[in-house]
Formats: sequence, C-alpha cells, structure tokens
Amino acid sequence: MSDQNAVVADNKVVAFHYTLTNSEGEVLDTSEDNGPLAYLHGASNIVPGLEKQMTGKKVGDAFKAEVTPAEGYGETQGPGPQPVERSAFPPGAEIHEGMMFAAQMPDGSQMPLWVVEIEGDTIMVDNNHPLAGETLYFDVEITMIRDANAEEMAHGHPHGIDGNESHSH
Repeated sequence: MSDQNAVVADNKVVAFHYTLTNSEGEVLDTSEDNGPLAYLHGASNIVPGLEKQMTGKKVGDAFKAEVTPAEGYGETQGPGPQPVERSAFPPGAEIHEGMMFAAQMPDGSQMPLWVVEIEGDTIMVDNNHPLAGETLYFDVEITMIRDANAEEMAHGHPHGIDGNESHSH
C-alpha cells in the first residue's frame, strides 16, 4: 500500500516511529507501545520543526531531528501556573497532571490550559504546553507514505494508517 518511491510532501499521510527525549536524554514520549504515529503532512498535525525535517524523506529513512522551542511548543510565556478550585471544573470530571483542556475566556474565545499539579481541591494550571521552552530531540523512522484521500484532506488529519478509520465529530 505504501508507495516505495514516495517522498514526504504535502497531502501525504506519513506513518513513523519516534522516541522523543529532552536535553537530559530522558524519554518523554515514544511510539513503541502504540505502533507508528500517522499524520497528514502540511496540516500542522505535528510540531513545525519536525514536520519541516520530515519533508523529502522516504520510507525506511531513520534520522534524528532537533527541534528548538520556537519550532516546537513555543517559549514559556505568561504568568506561570495559576490555582483553580476543583469546583470550577464540571462535577465528576476526571482531572490528572498533564491533561489539557480549553478554558472559556470572557470574550468567548478558548484558551488551552494544562494541569501541572493537583493539591487537594486546588488544581494548578498553566497556559504553556508542558514542553514549552524545551528543545526536543526526536529519533524517527518512517514506516509508510501514501496519498491522503479527499476526506482526510478535508478534515486535516489521517483516518488511521490505511485511511479507512471513521470517527465522529
């Protein structure tokens, strides 16, 4: 199914194995347990610095990519972690460290926030992604490249490795 002559380019679905480490060499994330990650190239499914370094690669290519904060999850900004009472969350909501949720702002816009710490009924949240300010080190191996189908291009993401996974909106 994968085109052996294909190269990573816009409107291609690309599957790859990865291990992500920080500057200390700690493993932050890996595809080892869940199988390769599929994404739609050119649709901002993955951090810009990694997407840029994937361009032009072929199936079987294995490489290391260093991604600066500016091309990763951004520099740290804003006031830092802020306390929110558990009562501000929906009753029975499952809350855990590292979780992302969208907060409704007074102007109606939504702002992503991440849970950084839970102390009793006080939830510490931050507007920075947990990896903001970090240089990211990816160890990548490309396992598949195929043309995205029309539905995937319309939705801006792949529907599974083979393009046949359905999902509800």
